[in-house]
Amino acid sequence: MKKNNSDSWAYGPYSRYFDFIAENADRYSILTEHADTLRYNTSVINVEGNRHIFIFPPGQKSLRTSYGLTSFTEGNPYLLCAHYDRVTGSPGANDNSIAVFHLLCAAAILIEKKINNWIIVFTDKEELNPGEKLEEQGSYSLAKKIKNWGLNNVRIFNFDSCGAGEVFILSTTTDYFLKDNEHPNIINLRKSINALRDHALLAADNLRFDKVLLAPTPFSDDAGFLRAGLAAQTVTMLPLHEAEKYEALLRSRPEFADIIISGGVKAPEEKRNLPETWRNLNNAGDIPSRLTPQHFDKTVRFMAELCF
Repeated sequence: MKKNNSDSWAYGPYSRYFDFIAENADRYSILTEHADTLRYNTSVINVEGNRHIFIFPPGQKSLRTSYGLTSFTEGNPYLLCAHYDRVTGSPGANDNSIAVFHLLCAAAILIEKKINNWIIVFTDKEELNPGEKLEEQGSYSLAKKIKNWGLNNVRIFNFDSCGAGEVFILSTTTDYFLKDNEHPNIINLRKSINALRDHALLAADNLRFDKVLLAPTPFSDDAGFLRAGLAAQTVTMLPLHEAEKYEALLRSRPEFADIIISGGVKAPEEKRNLPETWRNLNNAGDIPSRLTPQHFDKTVRFMAELCF
């Protein structure tokens, strides 16, 4: 896809973005080559056939094999992740290409500031095909591997569809699955997710970002992480008018949260209630002209602030 004058933001870490969303793009090769060109400390870790791309702070990785992390100098790092796969037939401009490139930009900030308590992961196989189970999601087997590495206290922030709008949506979807369950493991997961959310709110406050909404969102990699017993906070973005309309809908129809979470938004009248940004994900409508580059810097600064 060729850039036009309105895409002048696509330079530096964003310079391979349009290659990445091209119809027949080898997204894995483009991303790994681009990370190498940016001279990031990168490793590809294969877990059950899924190729997850890791970026570490300079000098901070220790690999036992080509797919096993054995140590990390910080025992409780922040793990910032975004999936790099996309649905067949969709350019994937927002879901989830732009979050990948935002994280490449955030990595540059963290390296420049000499912050070393982070890992960035571009996850494989977030998108499930019809009939596939949650255990087949790449984040599920990755979470099990992370626990085997001893990083049980890793603090995971998952970024999905962060290219349109200025309102940060902190997903509360996992709350619905953990409520009314008093098993000790569930209680601990609930506490961990609350801590992640509080930290995200603090980061937004530190940056004086006041447009933050806590609301249920469609599942992302947080589903696989949660199923494997790791807490993760998903962050997405919406334009202000869509966020306000969605918030009003949830107040008037609380049951719509259950429809969102169950994936039951199939009837045309219910689909119309979804934010327009979400209606254009996973299909041919996920194009770069729907992005809002004027807000990109805000998102990147938020990603980096989480690790300060």
